[in-house]
Amino acid sequence: MKDTLIVIPAYNEEKTIGNLLKTIIDAGYNDFADILVVNDKSQDQTIRSIVEYEDKVILIKHVFNMGYGAALKTGYVYATKYGYQYVIQLDGDGQHDAKNIERLHGEITAKNAPDIVIGSRFLEGSETFSVSAVKMWAIRFFRLIIKLFAHGNITDPTSGLQALNRKAFSYYAGYVNFDLKYPDANMIIKMLLMRYRIEEIPAIMHPRKEGVSIHSGIKPVFYMILMMLSTFTVVLQYKFLKAG
Repeated sequence: MKDTLIVIPAYNEEKTIGNLLKTIIDAGYNDFADILVVNDKSQDQTIRSIVEYEDKVILIKHVFNMGYGAALKTGYVYATKYGYQYVIQLDGDGQHDAKNIERLHGEITAKNAPDIVIGSRFLEGSETFSVSAVKMWAIRFFRLIIKLFAHGNITDPTSGLQALNRKAFSYYAGYVNFDLKYPDANMIIKMLLMRYRIEEIPAIMHPRKEGVSIHSGIKPVFYMILMMLSTFTVVLQYKFLKAG
């Protein structure tokens, strides 16, 4: 049995998911990892694009659109249930280059590896990636609150490109308050407060060419308010449990 599971959440990615799967398979990454796609009740032909690779891909279909975080959690639950030791997660929209998989796998399986490895757009060695002024402001804001609440230095707190060991993803699988919509800085703070080790590596990412972002339809200011409320909840829960 392979010890690694590649988890790809997908929602309305008919124009990108097929090419991503082909790239992963052609590169031979499925030699050391199984591939799981979680279709979050897409409204387009995403399923048809995935079925083309059904002999090499595990497909789970949500009955309802539950959110990006819910799709990830489905992957964590599956990985926990079937005994995987590592999860590598990347988005189905083509922004996360498949070449990142090998580097993430090497980092998470190395001796004395951290619990979570995040692929960052902002470390030296990352390929140039253009971020809008509003998004960059939000990223800097989340960097600040992570440092303030959890004393962590994370350059790319909204990156969904990650590798997790079994200790980390099995915790997420059983965590009832896991953010089912936007698991970003709030979840990083949660794990840092619980003394999980998180490190970053340079990543290759591309601008989205098709589809919509997981944050589409939500105004940046409202998103930041939601994230702050979630962060405060995480911190208060931690302090309450620690005190008790």
